Amino acid sequence: MRPVVCVVGPTASGKTAVAQEIALALGGEVVSADSMQVYRGMDIGTGKIPPSERRVPHHGLDLVDPGEPYSAALFQPYARGCFAAIEGRGGWPVLAGGTGLYVRAAIDDYDFPAGEQVGNPVRDECMAFAEAHGAQALWERLRAADPESAAVVHPHNVRRVARALELLAEGGSYAEQKRNLATLPQAVPAVQVGLAVDPGQLRARIDARVDAMVEAGLVDEVKGLLNGGFRAGVTAPQAIGYKEIVDALEGRCTLAEAVEAVKAATRRYAKRQRSWFRRDARIRWVDAGSGDAAAIAREALAALGDDLHA
Repeated sequence: MRPVVCVVGPTASGKTAVAQEIALALGGEVVSADSMQVYRGMDIGTGKIPPSERRVPHHGLDLVDPGEPYSAALFQPYARGCFAAIEGRGGWPVLAGGTGLYVRAAIDDYDFPAGEQVGNPVRDECMAFAEAHGAQALWERLRAADPESAAVVHPHNVRRVARALELLAEGGSYAEQKRNLATLPQAVPAVQVGLAVDPGQLRARIDARVDAMVEAGLVDEVKGLLNGGFRAGVTAPQAIGYKEIVDALEGRCTLAEAVEAVKAATRRYAKRQRSWFRRDARIRWVDAGSGDAAAIAREALAALGDDLHA
């Protein structure tokens, strides 16, 4: 099997464009590893590549409606099925995305417990509790029952707190699962290239990108989602760029304040992404500061070198 070429890095580093250039160079197809681009109708705010700009086939986009849950456990067999199908067509699979767990799930020997699947009653109860009492109250429950796991989960990340409580109910530990992730063997032949951008430059890119999203119609996109069951989802309503605009539309802040909140949240997310990927010694890093996707793709392929054909 040809190794999957993984293009990773923080948001606004240019992964989508570089992955497409690599796929063009190799005669391949792109699989998105983005936990929010799986949702239909969430296009502008997730930076989803428009159909008119897709020069190679793209997969992993528009898989479910925003009201439906989705997870890395569901993405794992989907992505591996895509890899096999692409190779069966004579193509080269290129995995692109900033959701670290989705990348790891696709290529590493990650065994998801049953609770990762949809329809878990513990999750349903946790989400209802958080809705009624707030995210902090749910996290306090976790801290009382499993302080080690609570220490590595942000109190505002309701979905992850719920996941930790699910694991606890199954006799597991989120903290232990997180530790084990670092030593998982690889299940799928893969090589990884990371796109490095100077933090100051990345901040400017993020700010410009958010402004462009608003200009492109992000507010109207969110309005349409609210009319289509957006709030019923588990994951989608937590998406950066959407929850902040919802706050503005519902009068909890001004639109200008919401836009600044999106920028700040995106910068924090990019920092977490950098930390996640920097821990993976398998990743070959290339300078993506130029923004020239074709040139960066050539440099990435050169950095991977013989590993592509090992």
